[in-house]
Amino acid sequence: MKSQDVGRDRFEMLTGDIAGDEPVSIDAVGDRIRHLREEKHLSYEALSNMTGFEVDLLVKIENSEVQPQLGTLVKLSKALDSALGRLVSGVGDRLYAVTRKHERKIVSRSTSAKGKKLYTYQSLAPEVQGRHMEALVVRLEENPDKEMSVHEGEEFIYVLSGTVLLKINEDLFELEPGDSVYYLSTTPHLVAAKQGSADILAVLYEG
Repeated sequence: MKSQDVGRDRFEMLTGDIAGDEPVSIDAVGDRIRHLREEKHLSYEALSNMTGFEVDLLVKIENSEVQPQLGTLVKLSKALDSALGRLVSGVGDRLYAVTRKHERKIVSRSTSAKGKKLYTYQSLAPEVQGRHMEALVVRLEENPDKEMSVHEGEEFIYVLSGTVLLKINEDLFELEPGDSVYYLSTTPHLVAAKQGSADILAVLYEG
């Protein structure tokens, strides 16, 4: 067996089929945000003042016209006094979760303000109740607009395949498979595929 075939088999063992034709449950994210906002009797204007997001953007997120990035979801979860995991993949009901490769589901995709798909992600342990970390396998796309993200929490990223373009403040890095990075999410950051797509394991801690 060729070495590149071994590498491919190892990657598929880690990632499963994130590029497959699984349905993406993007509607659920907007529905969860709407439910929490209405549960707290918050108007769009009030939530806009709390997060800094335009009312028009909030309406589009709730109507699933815009798929929010993870940094956006972190800010919304803080404003709504909700765990990030509840917005990303729902409320869990277990003390632990063993997730088999074939059981993983793509839970959402994220787009830029201009509507370009930036990444698709699978949640690895959505069943755990009261979790403060969110573990994801993420398929990154290119981000030509170079949109930076800033939010609360901490992030750990491990590159599975492809080349990842990482910008933290003004520092620029290219990460290859096997490389990793840990940073505070309050530092302006950009994570994207350098070319085509790339796959990463990402662990987000709300803080």
